[in-house]
Amino acid sequence: MNDIKLILASASPRRKELLQQIEIVPHISPAHIDETQHHDEMPYDYCKRMAIEKATACYHKSDRQHPVLGADTVVVCDGKSLGKPTDEDNAKLMLQQLSNRRHQVLTSVCVIYNEKVEVTVSESQVVFDALPEEWIKKYIASGEPMDKAGAYGIQGAAAMWIKQINGSYSAIMGLPLFETAQILYKLGIITPLRDG
Repeated sequence: MNDIKLILASASPRRKELLQQIEIVPHISPAHIDETQHHDEMPYDYCKRMAIEKATACYHKSDRQHPVLGADTVVVCDGKSLGKPTDEDNAKLMLQQLSNRRHQVLTSVCVIYNEKVEVTVSESQVVFDALPEEWIKKYIASGEPMDKAGAYGIQGAAAMWIKQINGSYSAIMGLPLFETAQILYKLGIITPLRDG
């Protein structure tokens, strides 16, 4: 699989690492698009639209000879999207909101190849224990939450407070590997290693 040239429309090191986990070394070409959520746009629709728009923007600036993958992750609490924190105070508010409760993580994947478009959205549930205020303060000071939807990364220090997940761990990180592989199989980009 290493000889596949797949263009990743994201600067996320986590998405790059996840693709490498399934033996795909992507070419990084971040999509620079307006990521503003539309008024009254539901989180699911917003997440899906972002993945499609990122992949589309990158595909149009590419040579269109290689598959392009766009992805987006949205943390949802009380029916509202929590994006990347705008500043430390915003990160604190997000973490306080997520403390001692369940929230949803949506990750959408869109792949464009040979003018075909495939898109899917993975939904996972995450339950946090009560987050001590002193820990929130130290976590924000570390800088880790500042580039992550919902102000935390499951693969980082916040993992010590996660009581339960229901869904895809890799999707919560930023790219659902099972769903991604299914799309790549469907588009003929990789060959399924299955019997029968």
